[in-house]
Amino acid sequence: MRRLSYGDRTMMIMIYILLSLLAFTTFYPFWNALVISFNTGRDTSLGGVTFWPRDWTWENYNIVFGDSRLIGGFYISVMRTVVGTASSILATAIFAYGMTKKELIGRKIYMVVCIITLYFSGGLIPTYLLIRELGLMNSFWVFIIPSLISVWNMIIFRTFFNGLPDGLQESAKIDGCGNWGTFFRIVFPLSGPVIATLALFTAVYHWNEWFLPSIYITRDNLIPIQTLLRQILNSNIVTEHISSLDTAAQGQLGRMQTVTSKSLSMATMMVATLPIILVYPFLQKYFVKGVLVGSLKE
Repeated sequence: MRRLSYGDRTMMIMIYILLSLLAFTTFYPFWNALVISFNTGRDTSLGGVTFWPRDWTWENYNIVFGDSRLIGGFYISVMRTVVGTASSILATAIFAYGMTKKELIGRKIYMVVCIITLYFSGGLIPTYLLIRELGLMNSFWVFIIPSLISVWNMIIFRTFFNGLPDGLQESAKIDGCGNWGTFFRIVFPLSGPVIATLALFTAVYHWNEWFLPSIYITRDNLIPIQTLLRQILNSNIVTEHISSLDTAAQGQLGRMQTVTSKSLSMATMMVATLPIILVYPFLQKYFVKGVLVGSLKE
């Protein structure tokens, strides 16, 4: 192995410094929010809380886990993410598999119609009227049905399916499999990397999305945690949030004189953010294979 020249070593050092600064600027805001969530609110308001809690407390999380609305919102977010991701991936993959069939009548027209939806939409008011006429207002299915098919994910699936060897599907037909059998027994099981990648992207969307519930949901028991978090972040002082807490949480908050809206919002943010972050390490190994779709050739 040849030794690096002085210029190469200097460049490597600069790259490491720049990457370290980038990693720090990316990670520090999250770490600081975690630190504030474990620090008393009144002490945080004095400033100077950076890398470690100065006045350690569990009170912020006691309030979060003591509020039934936040626990219910967490449950709704989990159910929405699981059901929405599974149904969207399955429906989109089936749609993409159909679009790979050259014998499909009007295939090019369907593709053009799908591409148009990537650039144009009906708008907020027509969408609201459509959701209302479909009877999806104040329904759990308003989280699932409107986002059931993703055209972008369909294109990625279709590219991946087109890259599979034709001999696989031909051999399945010889063995007596129809289109459904070929898809569920051959094509879909071989799509693990792209399924894992798109499932993660879809799950992140469902977990972080807060806008739809603020429009279509008025029942408290159907509001996900991200929408509740936005309501907390929009409050200027903690007393504005007290009115939205249940009776037990209000009594608990009344006994705790060190909680502020900032510390409470940071604790809620951690509860809303950590679950989806913990999913990344388990699916990271599929990213390279999933992104390089269509690279498999016969």
